[in-house]
Amino acid sequence: MTELLARPVIYEVNTTTWLNGLSRAAGRTVTLGDVPAAAWDAITRPGIDAVWLMGVWERSKVGLNLVDESIRESFEQALPDLHDDDVVGSPYCVRRYVVEEALGGPEGLAAARSALADRGVLLVLDYVPNHVAPDHPWVLETPEAFVRGDLEDLAADPKAWLAVGDQIIARGRDPYFPPWPDVLQLNAFSTAARAAAVRTLSDIADQCDGIRCDMAMLPTNDVFAKTWGDRVGPAPAEDFWPTVLPALRALHPGTVLIAEAYWDLEWELQQQGFDYCYDKRLYDRVIGLDPSAVRDHLSAAVDYQNHLMRFLENHDEPRVANELPNDAERAAAVVLATLPGATLWQEGQFEGRRTRPPVFLRRAPDEPIDHELAAWYDELVFTIAAEQVRTGTWTLAEPHGWPDNDSHRNLLAWSWTPARGRRYLIVVNLSATPSQARVPLPWSDLRGRSHQLTELLNKQTYHREGDELAAEGLFVSLPPWHHHLFAIE
Repeated sequence: MTELLARPVIYEVNTTTWLNGLSRAAGRTVTLGDVPAAAWDAITRPGIDAVWLMGVWERSKVGLNLVDESIRESFEQALPDLHDDDVVGSPYCVRRYVVEEALGGPEGLAAARSALADRGVLLVLDYVPNHVAPDHPWVLETPEAFVRGDLEDLAADPKAWLAVGDQIIARGRDPYFPPWPDVLQLNAFSTAARAAAVRTLSDIADQCDGIRCDMAMLPTNDVFAKTWGDRVGPAPAEDFWPTVLPALRALHPGTVLIAEAYWDLEWELQQQGFDYCYDKRLYDRVIGLDPSAVRDHLSAAVDYQNHLMRFLENHDEPRVANELPNDAERAAAVVLATLPGATLWQEGQFEGRRTRPPVFLRRAPDEPIDHELAAWYDELVFTIAAEQVRTGTWTLAEPHGWPDNDSHRNLLAWSWTPARGRRYLIVVNLSATPSQARVPLPWSDLRGRSHQLTELLNKQTYHREGDELAAEGLFVSLPPWHHHLFAIE
């Protein structure tokens, strides 16, 4: 894997709503097998390394019928003109790991992968390790792969158990929320469930370049034991992912593995074999506009950060346009775009969309496009890639102020030092307050000459003497939410 692909930029697409929008625009049904070239170009804009086609697998109508009223209410909130055929079921209530025929089936997915590959872009798909739909074939073929109960369990807690034929099976859950009504719980301690996971992951890997594993911490031994207790017996000697992933790697050594991870288990999941783990802690701190907390988080070891995936939104989080003012969003985006690790953007984020459609829906509401914001994002993503900003050595800087001005605390700063060529310095004011600081630079060869600093997004240039830079650092003064993205000659 090249150094650039070691820090991939991933673009998440809600496959169902995307194809629905293309179909309405074209006046015909568009599937993955016949997406217009211009539509592929639009989601593989320069700087995007991979597209995550979220939600391609068969959805369960049985599971959809089990969804409670509170979830159904969210459908009309997102889509006031909701029609019955807009509700197609959850992509995380998987009936079979086979591409929905309505989306183009396996042949359509193969065509989509080819279209992406022609553009030098990888394909990422989903896998759900914790649960399946009530009508998934495993229920009949491999019943020992599930957490099973009896009639007494069903009578005592019908929201936690489901009768499927003559079996009583636990509904899927995590330890902090009530059970999900539409899915059945796999037994992560079961040999049968682990073997089924290997087969399924291998089949998915045949069809894509990367796999995003939903709620990847749930089947780990510690979490699963805390969730289910004596119900599932003692934990196996080896954890879930160290059992499953080496078997997958033996067949598909190049598949990129992404863990949706929470509860500070990112490091553990990295050690268990994942290439990238969600960085929810950074998300919370950036959305909270807390530069000190962000700086603390970024003081972690670079090797750890190289395996985190940074994001401002995804299909589980609110639209960032609803969370931050426009200028603050741009500052946050510069932070995310210039850090080590993977970067995740979501379809509609660049255009300033505000509605997060429930994943059960095939149609998203029509919304106005913020063309200025979209152009700015395009330039940011393109510039970072074209300049190869995120190559070489990343170094966190510590801006410092002076006794009568502590606004330096609002500033975040770091640098990238490639093996050769221009160096890069990023400084972001993540606050609503004008802020000043001296930013120390990590380079030992500054003295004795003048240096040109070029703003990559507006092409302004500055000249600074190396002796001053080496002795005192670079003086910066940034208005609220502004940033510097400097190339240094």
